[in-house]
Amino acid sequence: MPPVEVDPLTLILLILAAILGAWLGAGVVASWPRRKIQLGMGFCLLAAALIMLIRLTVFHSLEVGSTGLTGIKLIIGIVGLFGLGALMTLGIGLYAPCLILVTMLGMNDKSGYPIMMGACAFLMPIAVIRFVRARAYYPPAMLSMALAGMVAVPLAFKWFQNLDMKWVKVVVIVVVAYAAITMLLTAYREKGTEAATRRASFEGASA
Repeated sequence: MPPVEVDPLTLILLILAAILGAWLGAGVVASWPRRKIQLGMGFCLLAAALIMLIRLTVFHSLEVGSTGLTGIKLIIGIVGLFGLGALMTLGIGLYAPCLILVTMLGMNDKSGYPIMMGACAFLMPIAVIRFVRARAYYPPAMLSMALAGMVAVPLAFKWFQNLDMKWVKVVVIVVVAYAAITMLLTAYREKGTEAATRRASFEGASA
């Protein structure tokens, strides 16, 4: 399998931004209203999925683009990966949004994959330290998911390395759309739950 070309400076800076986001930004993002984050990310992901679908069906330019970012695009990429790194600690996945971000900034899909995979690989151990110190995790779930992931990664690599990039992108679009709809539905349900809680509190106080 031929090596994937990606600009080293872009790769390193964006991965470092994601790591810093997971370590420094998590505390800030964690204080934001969960429902507002879900709504914002849900609509953004839907828009991104639509843009990707248009590129795939109309422009057919998924493999066209640069292998790195420069100037203002590099700055936007750094800021974006910092935010995505922080949001990942709240359970909002980084894979698809990261790939969408770098391709929308002009990179080709193949060069975006090392950034996406590297960011997740390096930020997860860093972010886990904060959760372990705070004892904010459930050991059985953590262990079972980690063991399953160790088996899934080599299997997925063996299968995806020969898969046409068009079909990889189709999978990404489906995953992004599913994540967006799930977030919006969860935000809608939480709105109803919050309203019911406030109404019950008001009735209790009136009684």
